[in-house]
Amino acid sequence: MPFSIWLAFAGASLLLSIAPGPDNLFVLTQSAVHGVRAGVIVVLGLCTGLVLQTIAAALGLAAVVAAAPALFWAIKMAGAAYLLWLAWGAWSHAKDGAEGRGAVSLSDLALWRRGVIMNITNPKVLIFFLAFFPQFVPEGVTGTALVIQMVIQGVTFIGATLIVFIAIAWGAGTLADRLRNPRFQEILNRVSAVIFLGLAIFTLIP
Repeated sequence: MPFSIWLAFAGASLLLSIAPGPDNLFVLTQSAVHGVRAGVIVVLGLCTGLVLQTIAAALGLAAVVAAAPALFWAIKMAGAAYLLWLAWGAWSHAKDGAEGRGAVSLSDLALWRRGVIMNITNPKVLIFFLAFFPQFVPEGVTGTALVIQMVIQGVTFIGATLIVFIAIAWGAGTLADRLRNPRFQEILNRVSAVIFLGLAIFTLIP
């Protein structure tokens, strides 16, 4: 992959990572509610999902999903259902801190799993890879060379996402920690529930 093309791709990936989207909001809410460390673990989960999405795109599975409306919608429905479940959990536990029961504590594995599921149940990421990656592939690149280039693009995109999302996790988590109190925790959980509900609706939008 020519360095000039890679540089352009890296810049575009960085800008796309900064642009507001479902994953950014997910990292922001999880970091605000559970802290910086939790936010970083969620980011690692999202990036693990991106690794799987990159492999799927390189193997041509993205095209299969795009060509199978039933499969595409099944994945979208699964993602929306998961977000609704998170919304219910955040809303139902919103008053735990204020009532002295303590906030719900999640293990590192649970947080990482949240990130993975959030990413892989969004088929729009696969379709995005299918549409975005080829724009930076030189004419005439096919076969194994194309797969290798898509892997390079995937690693680059994941690197840009990691940098931006960890910055979001640190910023949101640090600010929330400074304002942490039972009432603020309740508000954060309520807001998180509303955001999860909004993301679920957004997921179902064609």
